[in-house]
Amino acid sequence: MNPPFDPLQLLISLIRHQSVSVVSNVAITEAVAQLLAQIGFETCRCDYIDAAGVPKANLVATRMPLADFASSAVADSTAVANPGIAYFAHTDVVPVEAWDGPGGPFDPTVVDGRIYGRGSCDMKGSLVAMMVAASMIDPQQQTAPIRIICTADEETGFLGAKHLVDVCPEYRQIVRSQPLAIIGEPTRCQVVHAHKGIEGFRITSIGRAAHSSSREGINANLAMVPMLNELLRLYHVSESDPSLQDRRFDPPTVTWNFGVSDHCTAVNITPGRSDAWVSMRTMPNIDGSELITAMKAKAADLGLQVSNYKGGPPMWVDANNESVRAMCELAGCENPQTVCYATDGGEFTELMNRVVCGPGDIAQAHTSDEWLGLDQLQRGIELYHRVLCRWCVRPDA
Repeated sequence: MNPPFDPLQLLISLIRHQSVSVVSNVAITEAVAQLLAQIGFETCRCDYIDAAGVPKANLVATRMPLADFASSAVADSTAVANPGIAYFAHTDVVPVEAWDGPGGPFDPTVVDGRIYGRGSCDMKGSLVAMMVAASMIDPQQQTAPIRIICTADEETGFLGAKHLVDVCPEYRQIVRSQPLAIIGEPTRCQVVHAHKGIEGFRITSIGRAAHSSSREGINANLAMVPMLNELLRLYHVSESDPSLQDRRFDPPTVTWNFGVSDHCTAVNITPGRSDAWVSMRTMPNIDGSELITAMKAKAADLGLQVSNYKGGPPMWVDANNESVRAMCELAGCENPQTVCYATDGGEFTELMNRVVCGPGDIAQAHTSDEWLGLDQLQRGIELYHRVLCRWCVRPDA
């Protein structure tokens, strides 16, 4: 059957939604739900209000197999219920500090086989690929559930995925059925079975601002400088200690990263506040807890405040998992890969058959000229269609 969606026009329409994480994603969620309803999906939303009071929405869209297939499977006592697939995307995008691409960040433009726009690569192109692939599946031939799940706030600590896991009844159904779970982040359609997590902290030194010619001020950097020396020491530990490294990843370290700002705008002001930040990439069985303990101890000695950023855990599924190997066969890759960025997949620990796999290259994500190759979009459609045929269509169809 011919797809009712034009992939390029669909992607253009989704990019035009300015779904930066700090604003509501309800409009794009409603648009996706309406489109999926056109091809037979039942949709439900799992809404919440974020810490800033902004409405956010997760979407779970499901198309079940026809009743006669389901009843025949139940009647056959030897049949094993097919859990189908669950595809996960996020609808939020990162902010645009500057835009160097053609058109505008939310005015998608096609040039030389690429579509430019915020979210084109990360990850509205992937969502479009799965929606088009699903529309190509004849409902008369479908024998297992197809689920498309869209989360909010992936770019700000995976908050939508956390909310989905904690309160959404539909997610509990997915866990009970244990489908193939595809997190559609850009991997150039290669299969990823593991990725790092991310953990972050802010360290704050409070002084008292004043004119620098007087002794009225307390320079917040006086306490921050020794803290920075400790952060530098811990960086060298993270780079040299074998117990903090895993050669299955590249780079193999926890990539201890830090920075500082005292917010001063002139040299004649005594800085009244100084903030340092720290982030690191955790790995399976390597959470960097010894680095965090040392950091917090030094901050306490200096009287500094430490707060956590929202982060996410690593994802690990055995490379020889049956579903992972089947995905590799369909994608035409010999072995699954590991990557060092994090995804919603780290939150879905109850799903045993997870992979990260989607069109586009992570190198184009979050850039000032973000783009997706139209060849990658087509490749994603074709791969996802093969996946749906393998898991959700009767073999003789």
